[in-house]
Amino acid sequence: MKYGVCVALLVLLGMAAVVYTAGVWRDPGLPAASGAPAAEKQEPKPSGPPPLVVDKNAPLLLEEPPQKDPWDVPLGPIADNTACYCCHTNYEEEEFVVYHANANVGCVKCHGQSYAHRDDENNTTPPDTLFPPEKIEPNCRECHETHDAPAKDVITRWQERCPTSVKPEEILCTDCHGQHRLNSRTVRWDKRTRKLIVYVQPPGVKNAAQSTQPKTTPEKKKP
Repeated sequence: MKYGVCVALLVLLGMAAVVYTAGVWRDPGLPAASGAPAAEKQEPKPSGPPPLVVDKNAPLLLEEPPQKDPWDVPLGPIADNTACYCCHTNYEEEEFVVYHANANVGCVKCHGQSYAHRDDENNTTPPDTLFPPEKIEPNCRECHETHDAPAKDVITRWQERCPTSVKPEEILCTDCHGQHRLNSRTVRWDKRTRKLIVYVQPPGVKNAAQSTQPKTTPEKKKP
């Protein structure tokens, strides 16, 4: 019995030696036996999404930011007009306002603090200072003493922006500079007397007539 077991063990050991020599049973980390083809090393499969491939020749979807106009470049501290922009949002990016704000000249410089105007939710109280046509140029000249634009360019721009005007002597600074006027108004004051001459009642406001006809404010009787 013992002899048979020993023979069986010798046979198994011999078969194991043959297999090892042939390179069929070996450690994958060991070099292949001479004459046996090397087993290909498998790369581990990546987990997650595939790597991003950037095509340098592909067109960019992002546009370059637009170049700022010369008047839209701050020269130092910027004037704070936020109190005015609460209602006058149309002037927040208007050329005339932005140019002056970038030079630290705010709305109050020309129109005064206008606290009563700011606090009037009915919008019937005018700013402290209004400018009839004859006061526009003198007010501008308080800061702008000279005008270096050639006369030909002034006339050309004025005709483009004011095609219905025919008298050059009536040119105003704001005819060419900025868009500092409202195309439509529901409130209008006499710019010389500051009296309310037009008031169109907004729809939905209580305790007010719904007529869209202009209204005038009654004059206060002197005591």
